[in-house]
Amino acid sequence: MVTHVRAEAQGDERGALLSFLAEQRGGIRRSVLGLTEEQASSRPSASELSLAGLVKHVAEVEQGWIARAKGVPPAVARDRSNWHECFTLVGDETLQGQLAYGEEVAAQTDEFIRSAPSLDDTFPLPNEPWFPPDERVSLRWLCLHLIRETARHAGHADIIRESLDGRTAFELVALERDGA
Repeated sequence: MVTHVRAEAQGDERGALLSFLAEQRGGIRRSVLGLTEEQASSRPSASELSLAGLVKHVAEVEQGWIARAKGVPPAVARDRSNWHECFTLVGDETLQGQLAYGEEVAAQTDEFIRSAPSLDDTFPLPNEPWFPPDERVSLRWLCLHLIRETARHAGHADIIRESLDGRTAFELVALERDGA
């Protein structure tokens, strides 16, 4: 079961940031409610994206950013040769396995952000052409980036789910609330 972080419970900036991130993760998670593996892996729109692929991608990206902030390599190394695999289930991966992984990543993120001495602490951006060289960012920037990244993909998930069966984000919130 997912635990939702509430800003009111923390009453601080970290609580607020983690609450917004949890809300966006919830949009991704709810997008697959009641779907089969086949439905979640289908691509019903013009995009190559699937709901299962988005579940996997969002968890993998979040884990990678937290790893970088900790100064360790991401759990999965991606480059041009395997980048496409972060958007699709491969091998023995399952939707349920990716949802569980996403929950683990979320818990690790929350613990890391809550235990950091300051949101002003910085870490270097990856040495990639789309980032400025030798740039450092704060943990606050990281939280905002994760919210932005997850929200963008939650929007994709809304469109894909509605293309599959007509269900909208609001209907899925009610479905989750009612324990489906």
